Parts: sequence; C-alpha cells; structure tokens
Amino acid sequence: MAQSNLKVAVQKFGNFLSSMVMPNISAFIAWGLITALFIPTGFIPNESLAKMVDPMVTYLLPLLIGYTGGKLVHDQRGAVVGAIATMGVIAGAGIPMFLGAMVIGPLGGYVIKKFDQMIEGRVRAGFEMLVNNFSAGILGAVLAILAFLGIGPAVDEFTSWLVAGVDWLIGTGLLPLTSILIEPAKVLFLNNAINHGVLSPIGVEQVKSTGQSILFLLEANPGPGLGILLAYMFFGKGNAKKSAPGAGIIHFFGGIHEIYFPYILMRPMLIIAVILGGMSGVFTLVLLGGGLFAPSSPGSILAITAVTPHHASAYIANFAAVLVAAAVSFLVSAFIMKTGKQGEDDIEEASKKMQEMKGKKSSVSSVFEGGNDSMPDNVSKIYFACDAGMGSSAMGASLLRKKVKEAGMDIAVTNTAISNLPGDAQIVITQEELTPRARQKVPNAFHVSVDNFLSSPEYDKLIDALRFPANSELHEIVEDAEENVPDATDEEMAHEDDLLRPENIFLNKEFADKDEAIRFAGRVLVDAGYVEESYIEAMIERDNITSTYMGNDVAIPHGTEEAKKAVIKSGFTVIQVPNGVDFDGQKVRLIFGIAGKDGTHLEILSGIAVTCSDMDNIEKLASAQSVETIMDIIGKK
Repeated sequence: MAQSNLKVAVQKFGNFLSSMVMPNISAFIAWGLITALFIPTGFIPNESLAKMVDPMVTYLLPLLIGYTGGKLVHDQRGAVVGAIATMGVIAGAGIPMFLGAMVIGPLGGYVIKKFDQMIEGRVRAGFEMLVNNFSAGILGAVLAILAFLGIGPAVDEFTSWLVAGVDWLIGTGLLPLTSILIEPAKVLFLNNAINHGVLSPIGVEQVKSTGQSILFLLEANPGPGLGILLAYMFFGKGNAKKSAPGAGIIHFFGGIHEIYFPYILMRPMLIIAVILGGMSGVFTLVLLGGGLFAPSSPGSILAITAVTPHHASAYIANFAAVLVAAAVSFLVSAFIMKTGKQGEDDIEEASKKMQEMKGKKSSVSSVFEGGNDSMPDNVSKIYFACDAGMGSSAMGASLLRKKVKEAGMDIAVTNTAISNLPGDAQIVITQEELTPRARQKVPNAFHVSVDNFLSSPEYDKLIDALRFPANSELHEIVEDAEENVPDATDEEMAHEDDLLRPENIFLNKEFADKDEAIRFAGRVLVDAGYVEESYIEAMIERDNITSTYMGNDVAIPHGTEEAKKAVIKSGFTVIQVPNGVDFDGQKVRLIFGIAGKDGTHLEILSGIAVTCSDMDNIEKLASAQSVETIMDIIGKK
C-alpha cells in the first residue's frame, strides 16, 4: 500500500511540474527559433539579434515557469509572488534556473495563499487593495532574498554535480543507460521536469563550449514512442489499433509525447520497448556525434530539425537516432504484443488509468453543465481544454473532429489551454475537475465535463445534442430509441399504422391548465383502446414528478414506470393548442400523449424528437388546418 501511495504521489508531482512547463512551450519555441537563426553558427548569423538569446534563457523562461507555478497554487496573486521569488534564484545562480523556478514559483504561491487564508475576513473595508499589494510585495521580496541566498546557490551546486556525472557517463560510454530512468519517468509525467529542469540547463552550458549538446535529445527523441504506436497500428486490436495512426501523427509531428502513454499502460511490458529504443537512440547519437544547440520544445521532429546544427553530419546523426530508436522500439513492441493476449477495448481503460495517475477522477462518465444551460444555436467551434491544451485534449479533439466530419457538420474542433479559452467560446469540453476553472473563464459557454478524453460514447452524446440544439432531453430520447428499440416483428409492422389514427388528432383545442390537457390526452388513449383507465392518473403523477415539457412548445405526457401494466398496446395522440397552455411556466402548443408497450413506443419518441427539433415543423404543426396535414408531417419522420 505504501509503495502504491508513493507511486501516486510521484505521478501527481510529475504532472504538477509538467503543468508549469507546458503552457510556456511557445516561449521555448521562440527562444529556440531566435537561437537557430541568429547565433554565430545559426542559419542567418546576426550579432545584434543574437543578444536576445542569453536574456531569454536566463530571465524570460525561468520567470514564466515561476509565474505559472505560482498561478497553479494561488491564481494571479500566487503568480506574481512566484515570479518575484524566481528573480532571487535567477540572480543567485550562474546558470539558467529552470529547476529553481520549479521550486520557488509554487512555494511563492503557497506562501501567499496561506497568508490570504490567515487574514480572510479580518481586513477592514476599503483597505483590501492596500493589504493585498503590500502583502504580496513584502512576501515576494522576502522569498526572493531567501532564494538568492539559499535556493539559487543550492541548485547551482546540484547542477554542477549533474554536469560532472554526465561528463563521466559520456566519458565511460554509459550515457545510453540514462534511458532506464528517463523513459519510465516520462510515463510518470516527470518528462518536462527532467528535460527542462535538469537536462536543458546542463545542455545550455555545453552549447557555450561545444556548440551543441546531446542532452537536448535524451528525453525529446520521439523515436521510442513512435515505435510503440507503429506496433499498435500493425498488431493492435479494436480502438487501440484505430486510434494509433492519429496518435502517431500528433506524437511525431506535434511533439506531444503524453499521447502514447495510455498505449504503454495497456501493456506495461512495453516499457521495456521504449527503454531499449531510447538506449539505442542515445547510443546512435554518441556514435555519430549528434546533438542540438537548443532544447527541442516540444519533442517534435519539426522542432528537432529546427534546432539541429546546420551541417550534414548533425542532421544524419539526429535523424538516425530517431529512426533507430523507433525501429528498436517497434520490433520489441511487436514481439511483446504478438506473444501476449490483447483485449479489444483496452485503450479506454488505459486512458482512464492515465487520468487517475494524473490525479483525475474517473467515476462519472460525463456531465453536461451550464454556464449556458442550453445547447447554443449555430455552433461553429468546439474547444477541448486542459491545463496546457496539449496531450490528452489533443487526442480528444482529433477523435471528435472525425465524428463531427462523419456527421456532416461544419463545426471546427480544436484543443487549447483553459487560460487561452476565448470569451466567445460556445462549447467547452474539459475533465470533470477542471470544469469549474473553465466555467469561471468562459461563464457563458455550454460546458461538457468528461473523465476520459478517449471515451467515444461521450462524443456520440454531444453529436446527438448538436443535432437537437434546442433541447437536450430530445436528443436523449433519440439516443434511447436508437439503443433500445427492438427489431419489429411482422405482426408489429402490420399494425404500424395503428400507432397514430386520424381520429386521435385534435385541432384548435383550449385548456385551462396542464392537468386538464393531460387528462384529455389520457382520455383519448383510453377511448382508443391503448391504455386502461388508471393510466390517466399515472400521467398526472408522472408530470408532477418531472415536467413532461420537452422544449420547442412541446409536451409529451405519459405514465409512470409502474403504469406500464396499464398499457394495452402502443399508440399516441396529437393535440394542437394554437393559443398555448401553461406547463410549469412554459407555453405548450403541441401535446403528444404517449402509451408504450414492450419498447415499441421508443420509435414514437424518436420520430417526435426528430420532427420537433425543427421549429419550422413546430410552426407547421401548430398552424395546421387539417388532420391530414399533421399526419403527413409526422408520417415523413
């Protein structure tokens, strides 16, 4: 039990460190681009513009990491104090303080959070701004001084030990053994902490003397993960096989390594494949003299190409390292998969396991929430949002994008960080515990909470909801009908016309209230031989439990679950109320009284839902002057 708890703690810690780096990847890309272009060995050397390189790696990147770490702990105040404190470690050390920023940034957020909790409710009205500003400034200054005197020098000394260790590993030819630690650590979400907190600062120092560093490719090499995904493409089964090609594209060209973690979690033995693939790639780099002159952020083949020293031998060495790593990982993965049993639907369970590893719940399959309580009209874009806007949300976006296309909808689907959600976002999908943050960011959006970005049934439900945007209950009716309606027997097909008879359609009715309307519909069902007398009171009871108003000026009164025994056969009645009748504050112009037996009523519900999701049909039905017109409109559906 203690070992399991330790593992969970390490995984959550790794995810937290990753959350500090991922939102700032664009800054790493900008620094890498400026470095690639303007340093003396760059593509277009420019001494003036190259002056930006050192300040960016010394100040900008650590400050962004410290700012983000503080914000994760205590929002904006935590971010400001974290950034102030980070200046202390920057000034107190002689190397880029990525690791120091990962320590002091969250610590600054934690300190100001505890202070705010201590004084909550004790500050006199009118003095809040004064106290807030002075407290953040004073605590930030104190932490910056402590960081300058203690944390900065300590991290500097620790890094010097790591440099000596790396030099020893390179000198003895043992550097490939680092993959034994790096590859499993990636699956524990420690990849960004290792790459940007440990390897990058050492690599920057090596670049100053040699012009490139092999360390930038130890974690960023996409080869081991690509081998895993290729193996699933050829030897996988079910959803894992289907999703592997898309995941491979995102991983290799997008540099989002997190996307292949669930595939390893399905078959934990595959960790051997990525370790051996990583070792092979590092060995190739050592053998051929490969390396980069800046970190590859993210670990994409495109980013690697951009920061590869521009001479043929470097390109050959780096590309060979990626290909060798992928080939070894693929061969070992193929052997493991071919010699073991593999289930059809393991990918969804593995994805849930990955979310649990990241500290996320998995007990609720999905929740549709407001914000905006109703599905918006004319949806043009759906946003998948997570902490960083990469990784699992990218996979979820790709899956839903495919389903939207298959449904023939002209809706864009994209992934983003919660902090980058636009104010006019219409639909936002987040993991359950992130929904409150997303709702705070865009309160007017329609929010969908999921626990598993790979769970395709959740997307099917959303697609149905988009098909019937006026009312979420209508799309649930269609979903139930599609899943549960039985195959019709010959006898049922012969009596299909008996479901709705012309004599059970009533035009231009008036009712004093909903109870009178429901009783009228029930009496029609009784007189038509669909139900027994007791069904009428069951319809009243059902509406009292939960309103049978469905939206779009439509009500569908029906009996309770217990009243099924009072149903003789399936059928329904249509009652037109042009002037409307009040159903719990909602105007109803069309009433569909329903009686269903043995599941056949689900076809009725499906047809009504399809017909009434279109307001044009509602207007036609509510203004129809003949029974035949209504029969014709409903009959088409």
